[in-house]
Amino acid sequence: MTSLLVAQGICVVRFDFPYMSIREQTGVKRPPDRMPVLQAHYHQLLVELDRPVIIGGKSMGGRVASLLAAEDTKEYVRGCVCLGYPFHPNKKPDALRIAHWSSMSMPLLIVQGERDAMGNRQEVATYGLEGKAEWCWLPDGDHDLKPRKRSGFTFEQHMEQAAVTVAAFVKQYGESTVE
Repeated sequence: MTSLLVAQGICVVRFDFPYMSIREQTGVKRPPDRMPVLQAHYHQLLVELDRPVIIGGKSMGGRVASLLAAEDTKEYVRGCVCLGYPFHPNKKPDALRIAHWSSMSMPLLIVQGERDAMGNRQEVATYGLEGKAEWCWLPDGDHDLKPRKRSGFTFEQHMEQAAVTVAAFVKQYGESTVE
């Protein structure tokens, strides 16, 4: 995704949360830190960048970004992009993770696979989120945005569509930086 966005003229800043860096250094798989720790780390990066940006992330990273965007941090955040947003934990469709969306006052883009196990198109249509976000639904895409071979779509096509959509969103709403 980074390469595709850079090819669209978007400046991209990437980072790992501390638990991922530790996992990489030690080789020991460990669970993510609690949400307040993840948010604090992400916010600190925004402070260090010290300029308005579009923030975002994939799955949990997008959830963290959306929580920060809902805090009305307009000093640093102009919008939010979520790739494969985890609307609920896998196989727990009643445990929704969207309460903070009602307090979001900035642009939000969701790029989601139509058959994402953490929020497919049919489920999300029942959440009452019309007007809360811009949507890019990828046909037959799963949580990683990958379609099945028999669908006639390719992962590369989905990634290209996602990149074009994200780049247009970034160019429309703010400075050119996405996680």
